[in-house]
Amino acid sequence: MHQARSIAAVLGLIGVAALAPASGFAADAGQLYTITKTVPLGSPERWDYLTYDPTSHRVYAAHGSSIAVVDGRSGALLGSVPVPGANGVAVIPGLGKGYAGSSTNKSVLVFDLVTFKVLKELPADEDTDGVVYDPVSKRVFVMDGDPHNAMVIDTITDTVVTRLPLAGKPEFAAVDGAGKLFVNITDARKIQRIDTKTLKTEATWPISDCEGPHGLAIDAATRRLFSSCLNSKLLVVDSGSGRIVAALPIGLGSDASAFDGKRNLVFSSNGTGTLTVIHESGPDNFAVLADVPTQLLARTMAVDSETGRVYLLAGDRVEVDPTATNPKKRYGVRPGSVRLLFVDPAT
Repeated sequence: MHQARSIAAVLGLIGVAALAPASGFAADAGQLYTITKTVPLGSPERWDYLTYDPTSHRVYAAHGSSIAVVDGRSGALLGSVPVPGANGVAVIPGLGKGYAGSSTNKSVLVFDLVTFKVLKELPADEDTDGVVYDPVSKRVFVMDGDPHNAMVIDTITDTVVTRLPLAGKPEFAAVDGAGKLFVNITDARKIQRIDTKTLKTEATWPISDCEGPHGLAIDAATRRLFSSCLNSKLLVVDSGSGRIVAALPIGLGSDASAFDGKRNLVFSSNGTGTLTVIHESGPDNFAVLADVPTQLLARTMAVDSETGRVYLLAGDRVEVDPTATNPKKRYGVRPGSVRLLFVDPAT
């Protein structure tokens, strides 16, 4: 989600919501996962998506004017990629390249995974958002929110293939590893399925109960999509038919969902300070285990399925204008407080 809008929106939610750290799905919520490490990233006071690369064990964190690269095991800051207005990022270890959206430059920057130097800049439409890589077509898909399209990049030639018109404003997207791209259409409450080779839209499904669908993740084995919504719901959707399998309660201010295939767990990271943990016991069987307390504003996320570690970005909320009645103007983020959180499962 666009950084300035998303942080302001979550600050607004926090200003009007009850700030209980957990909703009590399980008495031992805090024992399921705990924050084990905090990595300071400092200013600027903006952040967006997180991407985890299981090959290098690196975390790529969109942090305002750059992509911060952090060792996902030690927490060491390895370097950064200059990306003004950084939001989505996808990395391709086999090609040694990464792709990052720059909402400020209205472009996509191709960068080297070793040197972190920018190799090429491709012009994009305004409001770049989620970025995903499809290994079947060897293409990167960049969601352009306001123009209602997806930019398609050939990763072999680093050229723009086309811009796909969508059914509305896209947020995040997910691929199934079998040549299908799924896109959350946030303003229309829909999910679109697109063939990554032919670039044809195969289906558009309504998810009417999902207000402002943001996070999107997939269990490719069971063909289940997980769409997190601003109205404290996570919808489970059949990726073959569009059937709504389940609607589950999550915390307020979700901006990301993720799936841990090793433990069969679905997550929603919520800006009001919780991580909702959901267990998948079968394709049609889901149960909320807990809302684990995390930190306020920790709304974006990545997961390492090997260790079970969840990565979150957060910053300290502060009151900047006590006289303001609009929570979005009353609250801000403390300068220099942005940090990466390591959240580990209990042993």
